[in-house]
Amino acid sequence: MNGLFQWFKSSTKMKRWIFLCLIGIIFASYGMAEVLILKEMSFKVVAKIIIMFVIGFVCIILGLVFGYKRTLEVLIESTDKRMSNKNNINVNSLIFNKQVYDKGPKIVVIGGGSGLNTVLSGMKKYTGNITAIVTVSDYGEKQEKSNQILTLQDIKNSIISLSRKENEMSKLLNYKFTQNGLNGISFSDLYFMAMQSVNGDFTKSIKGSNDIFNMVGNVLPVTLDEMNICAELENGYIVKEKSKITEIVTDKVTKINRIYLNPSNCRPAPGVIEAIKEADSIIIGPGSLYTNVIPNLLVSGVTKAIKESKAIKIYISNIMTDPGQTDNYSVSDHINAIIEHCGEEIIDYCIYDTGEIVPEFIKKYNMEGAELVDTNIDEVHTKGIKFLQRKISKISDDRIRHDEDLVASSVIQLICDDLKYQDKQNDPQYLMMNTKLKEDKKINKRQQAIEKARKKGKEEPKTTVRKSKFNDKYRERIESIKASSNKQNK
Repeated sequence: MNGLFQWFKSSTKMKRWIFLCLIGIIFASYGMAEVLILKEMSFKVVAKIIIMFVIGFVCIILGLVFGYKRTLEVLIESTDKRMSNKNNINVNSLIFNKQVYDKGPKIVVIGGGSGLNTVLSGMKKYTGNITAIVTVSDYGEKQEKSNQILTLQDIKNSIISLSRKENEMSKLLNYKFTQNGLNGISFSDLYFMAMQSVNGDFTKSIKGSNDIFNMVGNVLPVTLDEMNICAELENGYIVKEKSKITEIVTDKVTKINRIYLNPSNCRPAPGVIEAIKEADSIIIGPGSLYTNVIPNLLVSGVTKAIKESKAIKIYISNIMTDPGQTDNYSVSDHINAIIEHCGEEIIDYCIYDTGEIVPEFIKKYNMEGAELVDTNIDEVHTKGIKFLQRKISKISDDRIRHDEDLVASSVIQLICDDLKYQDKQNDPQYLMMNTKLKEDKKINKRQQAIEKARKKGKEEPKTTVRKSKFNDKYRERIESIKASSNKQNK
């Protein structure tokens, strides 16, 4: 009952639209009453009735449309986990409606490593229709503890990123037993081994895990075939083991000419092509260009499906270079490498960072052989790609990372602009995402103000709360009633 009453608080802005509907009903009812008691027909009387009907129906329609829109906004505002009392931001727990997020756009994210997980963590706040397509092959290098060639590291990390409670899921899947016979074995190893034995099929095991862990979205392996990433260097040398690519490139002071799969006819896993074809947006990267991003695109049928898809294709560029892989690479070099391997029409938009990062943090990367990706975009070998420079980086644990919220909001803004171009401003998908973007801007602005205040050693800015006129007028009487009731209780 309390949740219902909160819909009528001044902060929810619902009363105005309900009141507008009531006005519309009154005008329409008045017009109907005039028709029923009408004794003689005259132009003046008919005009009056028509005006009443028009005003009434316009008010009703506007009240319903804007009330529905505000309902979605309230649902989104009330379920944002980042809105907490800790940051002096108002919290109103009203109604959690999972269907609102189920109406979100269908997003396919292709990649691997920490970059993929960053995108997934951000996108799940906007939509539940997410499919992560990740590599599960250990690139032909068998693990010491088993004879299996499949490795589940990226699958496991994607499940953690898409879980509703990331910290708890991370602790569970990464937990390592210390008992005799199980010493050093993680829970995730035993879980996936048991799931594969029960289902008899690896893909079914992953799909089953999506339901068991109550994840936001799905995780799919890009292929179930054994595959090995091979690199051909500029000096003609062939590297047949993925783990040795960086070392050999560095030792021979050369660059990667191309990456290819062995065998070259790896088949996509069930559901991969279907997810790409049905997607509203396909996100490629960020991640290691030659060992995470491009190999997924080289699996048979994946690139073809992306090109034929009507989805918005977005490439998110890396912020730092990978030593031994993309030394001295610019944004243009990253895109050119993808185009050379996969052809044109695979990228519509490229989102890249502004490069405005504190030099002290860059020095740490320079000592490891990495540097900022040059923001040069003038040397791309194809036309038609639109470039968006955004602030999408952050410092986390003294490391330069993609900011999951800024990356997600940049992608969602693109989708919203596309829906607006299609004149779908009243579509539930657009309303949900556009409202979420507005709330994100408010939250980010508030958090930035708090951080600035902390750095300057000042008190955190207080959130302004609208006071009730009733409380202002009758404050003394209310306090006297409380005081008398306290005395009686004592």
